[in-house]
Amino acid sequence: MPLRTIIQDVTGKPTIDGAGVRLVRVLGSPTVKTFDPFLMLDAFDSTNPDDYTKGFPTHPHRGIETFTYLVNGAIEHKDSLGNEGVIRDGDCQWMTAGGGILHQEMPLASPRMLGLQLWINLPAKHKMVDPKYRDITAPMVPHVAEDGATVAVVAGRYKDVNGAAQGDYVDVRFLDVRLKPGARWQMEADPAHTVFVYVYAGDCFLLEGREPILARHAYLLGEGDAVSFEGGDAECRFVLVSGAPLREPVAWGGPIVMNTEEELMQAYFDIEEGRFIKHWVPQHK
Repeated sequence: MPLRTIIQDVTGKPTIDGAGVRLVRVLGSPTVKTFDPFLMLDAFDSTNPDDYTKGFPTHPHRGIETFTYLVNGAIEHKDSLGNEGVIRDGDCQWMTAGGGILHQEMPLASPRMLGLQLWINLPAKHKMVDPKYRDITAPMVPHVAEDGATVAVVAGRYKDVNGAAQGDYVDVRFLDVRLKPGARWQMEADPAHTVFVYVYAGDCFLLEGREPILARHAYLLGEGDAVSFEGGDAECRFVLVSGAPLREPVAWGGPIVMNTEEELMQAYFDIEEGRFIKHWVPQHK
């Protein structure tokens, strides 16, 4: 099987978002075309609650899905559909904003706050679908133990194992891989899909060309139907993400992502005129 190699290395940049949350923005507007259908990847890793407890107060989304994967920590959340709760170590939340949703995410002080949020673009024909929320708890995520590696199948399918969730509108696979020092691990990949890797602990090598894979970088992998890794000096933990590209125009303004500037303007008109939320569940006091 032809192995994929690195064709783009994106370094995460520290930034402040929400009401004052310090994070690393890895993917964003400059990478929209090459990482299609993935719009944004934010990484957070802190032992200082002052970095994140101001959180993300209520804000709107339209036209995307947000996929939050929490390795360590706790985040309170609630939305206009009436969903609310706390996600903790190993949990994930997959929110389809569709035609419009309001939600908030408020991280709680924890010994360590470590995780990722990925934005997935919605196809034009599904931009305005009904919003939906999926709560994926750690016990729901299957783990595949292999020689030298353990693979948590958070979304999609790995070998003959279905993940905790499947994409309704975009075929997404999200794997959290633990790779032992010096171990080798290989995975088949759909040649038509965008594939990238992000390391959040340790380091490893892409076996083809023995290219180093470093933390806080997103590596876009080129053509091929497989990808192969070799562990470094310490245990490496990384996410391997893949999805079918949409190849559609993107009009992006803050939390709203549409296909045209007219659609983007309409979304903000809807917010101003109180028509943005079409599926509202009153919050109980």
